[in-house]
Amino acid sequence: MHRRVPHTPHPTPYTPAPPSYFSTFPPMKKLPLFLCLSLAVLMVAGCGKTVKRVGSDSTIDLSGNWNDTDSRLVAEEMLNDCLTQRWYQNALQAKNGEVPTIVIGQIRNLSTEHINTGTFINDIQRILINSGKVEFVANAEERTQLRGEINDQQGNATDETAKERGQETAADIMLTGSINSIVDQSGGEQVKFYQIDLELTNLQSHKKLWIGDKKIKKLIDKSSLKL
Repeated sequence: MHRRVPHTPHPTPYTPAPPSYFSTFPPMKKLPLFLCLSLAVLMVAGCGKTVKRVGSDSTIDLSGNWNDTDSRLVAEEMLNDCLTQRWYQNALQAKNGEVPTIVIGQIRNLSTEHINTGTFINDIQRILINSGKVEFVANAEERTQLRGEINDQQGNATDETAKERGQETAADIMLTGSINSIVDQSGGEQVKFYQIDLELTNLQSHKKLWIGDKKIKKLIDKSSLKL
């Protein structure tokens, strides 16, 4: 009787796994420490901002909106023209050689953007007063504050120093005006058009003495990329 030998299965041949996607790249070398620190410094520096002082009369346009340069240049050009017109000589003759007194009324912002008309009004006053050709009196808002001070002086300040009521100098002429704008845009380009109108009116007769205007047009290219 033959002895039965147990059957031993043949082993499965070994098949190596295919190389992975990442193993096809060469091993990365470790970056030197100083290079890592340099990159970190550059990244931090790139996130900050720089501030540089420039002259107050320098021309800088960032957004294309109305700015301090527009206010100053428009006031200078319009008021220098205003003082050379015929109304001024007529005003001198009407007051026997005395310079006319002006009060500034409302300068309305009718544009599509926020404009601080107070800066424009201050530029106007500065140019006219420095010219020596006119005098100014306080506007309605300022007069209310001044009259309140005079009323407070009554009974509180000495008789010698207290200012009297009813001694104000009346204005002969009122200056009023407006700022308008039109915006036209197509694609990455935008055109901003500003028109500034100023006029002088005789307070006694309500006659228009002078009307002036100034136009500004700005082309803004928004398609250029900044690195």
